[in-house]
Amino acid sequence: MRPVVTVAEMRAADAAAPVPVDVLIARAGRAVAAAAIDLLGGAYGRRVVVVAGRGNNGADGRAAGTYLAARGAHVRIEPAAASRDRSGPADLRAVLAGADLLVDAAYGTGLRGGYEAPDPAGVPVLAVDVPSGLHGDTGEAAPGAVRATRTVTMAALKVGLLVGEGPQRAGPVEVADIGLPVGRPGAHLVDEQDLAWWPAPSRASHKWARAVWVVAGSPGMRGAAELCARAAQRAGAGMVHVGSPGLGAAAHPAAEAVAVTLPAGGWEADVLAELDRFGAVVVGPGLGRDAATRAGVLALVAASPVPVVVDADGLNALAERPGWRAGEHGPGTGCGAVVLTPHDGEFARLAGHPPGPDRLGDVRALAAATGAVVLLKGPTTVVAAPDGEALLVTAGDARLATAGTGDVLAGIIGAFLAAGLPPLRAAALGAFVHGRAAGSGYPVGLVAGDLPALLPAVLAPALGAGGDDGPGHRRRSG
Repeated sequence: MRPVVTVAEMRAADAAAPVPVDVLIARAGRAVAAAAIDLLGGAYGRRVVVVAGRGNNGADGRAAGTYLAARGAHVRIEPAAASRDRSGPADLRAVLAGADLLVDAAYGTGLRGGYEAPDPAGVPVLAVDVPSGLHGDTGEAAPGAVRATRTVTMAALKVGLLVGEGPQRAGPVEVADIGLPVGRPGAHLVDEQDLAWWPAPSRASHKWARAVWVVAGSPGMRGAAELCARAAQRAGAGMVHVGSPGLGAAAHPAAEAVAVTLPAGGWEADVLAELDRFGAVVVGPGLGRDAATRAGVLALVAASPVPVVVDADGLNALAERPGWRAGEHGPGTGCGAVVLTPHDGEFARLAGHPPGPDRLGDVRALAAATGAVVLLKGPTTVVAAPDGEALLVTAGDARLATAGTGDVLAGIIGAFLAAGLPPLRAAALGAFVHGRAAGSGYPVGLVAGDLPALLPAVLAPALGAGGDDGPGHRRRSG
């Protein structure tokens, strides 16, 4: 995991810095200068314009200019100005006409109000910490905010670089280690190394060790159940039962999964009766929204002794119970962990309002209100636990914007819960693996049904962390 901090957390880290500010500025300047040299392919003879503000961000830029000048670059420092129109900043067009690089060190996270950046006129832009005009927590940006070619951010990633317009405005982001501890930030970015969370099966494992029950599908939506079940299998579930209320077992050509007939009403009793052999249950994909279904979802979630992933129509059922909260009936009535996986529309129904610009804050608030882990899907997926701990996932792209991919994600998370991962990590790692699988698929025409077969290759690196467990077997150490 990589730390991700809010603007307030970064300010607190600056205030508690164990080294003098001028030392930190010097280190930041060196990091920016190194990135500039990399962008330029060298420093000698290059022409660099630094737009520098009056705060620490500007000081970092001026320090970078000093280092670049020492390496033979021609450096010009221009003062920054904040404005809501283009009358404020100096017109740098003449200056930039012969420049090779523009360094944006105007405001970083310290801007109050709008910013109209100078037109770079095709010159590459290197942003210091956060592109000026980009909100450091929400990724909101006015039209005139900086659009960087690359960004060097200090000490840790900022939330605003990962959400909203942040990824488009910042370009590739490099985190510079300037020796500034950021304490214990409340959010982290999931990356490739976190595949090690996935507990690879031991040699002594058996099919019931990671069993998942899938309650999904309805007339006209049987594919949702198949996608979810298949994803759970490919994500490591050794046994999957799948059933759709009111549909017989013959409705599911379930292959390796076990198709179970569930009654149209009271089906939750049949599922609950079997959960002592299962590690997790997924409920909701394609389930429908009739009264019996809603009642069944509420009863199952309340009484399940194992973790529950609630998706799609399962979320709609919870949304029709204002004030719903996981474990609300108290000890002895199930109280398995609950993971909610809404898209923006489902989030709005659960929370009573759509997610706003502060997606991280909104997800944390819903998690606290419901007592559940909440995963909000999006270009950057935000996952939060009731205590506020959060994980961000940037894996995946527009290939996931197709029907049924959410059903696949629910199945993956169910399998990870059944493997024993804590709910927050199961949800976030599920989103990461889901995104990586999509990224390895067809660039055009990928459909949800393609994803399950791509999952094993994404998980395979997690099997290589341990020693041999005999021919044909690998296991993780520890």
